[in-house]
Amino acid sequence: MADIAAALKALLNDRDSSVDETIGRYFADDYRQKTDGMWSDRAQFEDHITHLRGIVAHAEVRVLDELVQGTAYADRHEVHATKVDGTLVVQEVYLFATLADDGRFSEVHEVTSLLRGSEADRSMGTAS
Repeated sequence: MADIAAALKALLNDRDSSVDETIGRYFADDYRQKTDGMWSDRAQFEDHITHLRGIVAHAEVRVLDELVQGTAYADRHEVHATKVDGTLVVQEVYLFATLADDGRFSEVHEVTSLLRGSEADRSMGTAS
């Protein structure tokens, strides 16, 4: 079963694996995501992660609450992202997901809240 902390750490910090390969480990082939009201499919999600790898030097994920029941997954986590320019961005994320039969994420709904960073960092969860 996938967990969001492992997925995000791999997506943002494991530069030895391609974005496509890493997404394939944690997200179903028909994956889609809604972040702050904006839908994206798997290809758009790949573009988003590629963009983040270009601006984030390292990220730490702190899971504050997590619940898994059958194919339902929910958590509240913080992402502490150190950007390549050295600035720190902290976002709190409320996430509700559905897991595919193989345990990978098939759909995610999330709402983000900027705790630390500039106004331009507010859209980091949807930027590509």
